[in-house]
Amino acid sequence: MFHFKKWTRRSLMTILFCAAIMTTYQGISGVEARALPTYFNGEDEHYEETSSHREHKLKPMEVAFKFLKRVTNLDLKISSSEKVSGTVPTLEEAIDWTQYPSKEVVATGYTAGYESTGKGPDHPQFGITYSGVKVTRDLYSTVAADLNVFPIGTILFIPGYGYGVVADKGGAIKGNKVDLYYETVEDVYREWGKKKVEVYVIEKGNGKLTEEELRALNENESMQVFRQQFNQSKSQ
Repeated sequence: MFHFKKWTRRSLMTILFCAAIMTTYQGISGVEARALPTYFNGEDEHYEETSSHREHKLKPMEVAFKFLKRVTNLDLKISSSEKVSGTVPTLEEAIDWTQYPSKEVVATGYTAGYESTGKGPDHPQFGITYSGVKVTRDLYSTVAADLNVFPIGTILFIPGYGYGVVADKGGAIKGNKVDLYYETVEDVYREWGKKKVEVYVIEKGNGKLTEEELRALNENESMQVFRQQFNQSKSQ
């Protein structure tokens, strides 16, 4: 009887574990178990439909998957000699950014104010970028670049700053230069100034950027843990 109960308990634990794995997989990927045989049978109609549906979420989901893998590995390090900090990895720590093409640039900071744009709060175009979207400092912030180098809509990762989406240009921003948006002049001097930095090109833009696209990047569910980290650091 004891062995029977022990075997039953182990079987139940195994079933619950498998169910949890499948539920997590479906929730993150959007692929249901009944769709899997389609892939293995060589029928690609469903696959094409699913891929098309999720194409615009590829980059944020790629970051999220690697982040989850990193978090999972924290438990494995407990039994090893590697030191465990006990904290959740930051965006910079969670991804091997060197897998993306990079370019060395001179990065400066700018604001929407008169000192950077010559426009005051009463100007009808105050805070509006060349692409037409409003300036924003968020997980994905608006940045200015030479559009011959980085077209509008290009997503960059700038170490020490975060994601930057090219939304603007500037008369002094020529060649390998980028201008990073900050809300105040004090923020520019305190947090950045002027630096030479290696930026990573996550996705090259097509020359267009809308408020909806920028909002979708910042509100993507798979990226909210990093957005929370950003907001916490911003408030400190």
